Amino acid sequence: MTLLKNISTYISSTAISLIMLVAAPVAADAKDSAEIKNDSVPLFNGIAVSVDLVGPMQMVFGDYGQYEAALRINLKDRYFPIVELGIGKADHNDDATDITYNTSAPYAKIGVDFNLLKNKHDIYRLFAGARYAFTSFKYDLSHPGMTDPVWGGMAPYEGYGIKCSYQWLEIVIGVDAKMWGPVHLGWSVRYRSRLSHNDGTMGNTWYVPGFGKAGSSSLGGTFNIAIDI
Repeated sequence: MTLLKNISTYISSTAISLIMLVAAPVAADAKDSAEIKNDSVPLFNGIAVSVDLVGPMQMVFGDYGQYEAALRINLKDRYFPIVELGIGKADHNDDATDITYNTSAPYAKIGVDFNLLKNKHDIYRLFAGARYAFTSFKYDLSHPGMTDPVWGGMAPYEGYGIKCSYQWLEIVIGVDAKMWGPVHLGWSVRYRSRLSHNDGTMGNTWYVPGFGKAGSSSLGGTFNIAIDI
């Protein structure tokens, strides 16, 4: 009986040891899988709406600017497709020529941002991206009049409802930080390069909605308040 008891004890100890050896890596694999699962983010991870504060400030302190809002989609905290819509306005009088320029028209931009930080799920984001932008607008140009050097008198110089269009590419780099709850603050710097344009019948335009002062390129920026939905 003693021999049988010793053999039974030995078999039981060996079985328990084997179970522990098998269970340990299984438990470790289960823990790793749980950590990976907890760290995973769904493809669609929400949307955010934002408004830019720089454009309205330009309107207050200058003679042109824009009102702009954006809708951004979060894909795995890594890719952020975005649509930006706005209305650009200008009411400018040139002191040297006394020419007045007025316009108010919508514009649209579509593109994507990429989160450059290694920890994609941090409350801070450093991103780079690109936009395709376009606008079709009309402007009014007026002048008190010019003296005719041959016949004398005042010759009017004006045009109303002059049709124009612009297409351009924007290269974007910026930051975004979660402040409290669903509220984010961020800013971006943008380099705009003109792709195509139609200046209408009066020559070069002075201001293009969403682009800024007309030209082959321009530099601008935004300061955004965003809310996660």
